[in-house]
Amino acid sequence: MNPTLEMDHTVTNFDLTDEQQMIRETVQRFANEVIAPGARQADEECAFPLDVWKQMCELGLAGLPFEEKWGGAGLDNLSYIIAVEEVSRVCGSTGLAYAAHVSLGTWPIYAFGSEALKQRYLPGLCAGEYMGAYGLTEPNAGSDSGGTQTTARLDGDHYVVNGAKCFITNGSYAKPFVITAQTDKSKGPKGIVALVVDRDSDGFQVDKGEVKLGMRGSDWTNLVFQDCLVPADNLLGKPETGFATFMKTLEGGRISIGALSLGIAQGALDQALRYATEREQFGKPLAQHQAVAFKLADMRTEITAARHLVYHAARLKDAGRDYGVAAAMAKYFASEVSVRATYEAIQVFGGNGYSREYPVERMYRDSKLNTIGEGTSEVQKLIISRDLLRQVRR
Repeated sequence: MNPTLEMDHTVTNFDLTDEQQMIRETVQRFANEVIAPGARQADEECAFPLDVWKQMCELGLAGLPFEEKWGGAGLDNLSYIIAVEEVSRVCGSTGLAYAAHVSLGTWPIYAFGSEALKQRYLPGLCAGEYMGAYGLTEPNAGSDSGGTQTTARLDGDHYVVNGAKCFITNGSYAKPFVITAQTDKSKGPKGIVALVVDRDSDGFQVDKGEVKLGMRGSDWTNLVFQDCLVPADNLLGKPETGFATFMKTLEGGRISIGALSLGIAQGALDQALRYATEREQFGKPLAQHQAVAFKLADMRTEITAARHLVYHAARLKDAGRDYGVAAAMAKYFASEVSVRATYEAIQVFGGNGYSREYPVERMYRDSKLNTIGEGTSEVQKLIISRDLLRQVRR
C-alpha cells in the first residue's frame, strides 16, 4: 500500500473541479518521480536544482495562473496553490523557489505593470526562460517594511537607486527584480515606490547569500545598488502607491506560503504514516501504539484545517473578493502547523528521524522559514487582530 497516494485522494479533494484534480495528480506524479529523488542532494549541496526547474517549466508550471496571451496556462489561483502544495510535499526548497517566482517575482508585474513592462518580461517569466525575484527585506528593515532605507531619486527619465536588499529568493537566476525604494521619507509609506530593476542595470550587483538553516536547495542572494539607473517607466503603479502595491503582493504571497507549509506538513505526515505502519516495536507496528496513533491523528486534523484555510483564501482571490485577512490566517496557521507536524514526524521516527537518512529532519528545518517569510507569525496576528478590532469599532 502507498499511504501517500491513498491519503492525498481522500483528504485533499475539497470539491475540486476536474481540471484542478488533474493538476494535483499531474504535479504529484511529477514531484514523486522527478523532484523527490534529488531533494536530499539539493539540500546537502545548497544547490538549486536547475534541471528540475527547467522540467517544471516544460510542464507549464512557471506561468500557471497567468493569461495565455503572456504565455501562461490561464488557470485559476487555486490550481497554482495546489501545484505549490504538491511540489513542496517532497521538496520545500523547490516549492519555495516556485512560489517566489510566481507570487512575488511575476504577479506584481502582471497586476501592476505597464503594457510595455508586461511585454518585456511576462513571456520570459511564464516560459521559465528566467526567474522572477522580489526585494523588500533590508539589513535594517524586516517586519517594518515601511522602514525601507533603499532610496530612489528621480533624475530626468531615470531613478537613481542606492541601498541594499537581503534574503532574495531566486536572486542568482532572476532577470527582473521587483523592489521597493524610498523617494521621500517625510511622506512615510506614500514616499515608497515599487520598481522593476533589470539584472543588467548599471550600478546593480547580486551577491551570494549565507548558508541557511533550511530551504538550502533554494537560492537566495543579497542585492546592492550603487547609483543604479532604473528607467522611470519601470515604475509599478503610481509613485505614491508603491507601498500599497507591495502589501497587495504580499497578501497573495501569503497564500502561496500557506500552500508551501501545507505541502511540507503533508509530506511529513506521509512519511510518518508509512514509517509507523512498517516499523515494529514491542511486537506490533508503531501505528498500533496509541501514543503514536494519536500523533498521526493530531497531524491529520491540523493539516486538514490548514488546507481549508489555504484553499478558502485562494478561492476568495479567484472570486475577486478581499482576501488579505484570509491570507494572513491561512499563512499563520499553516506555517505553525508545518512546524508542529514535522516535529511530531521526527518523534514518530525516533532516533532515525534525527538522521539525514530520512527526509523528516530536512522537512523540520525547512518548515521554520514559513513562520518568518512573507511576514512573521507575529505580523500575521497583528493583521488578524487589527481587522477584528476594526469590526468591533464599527
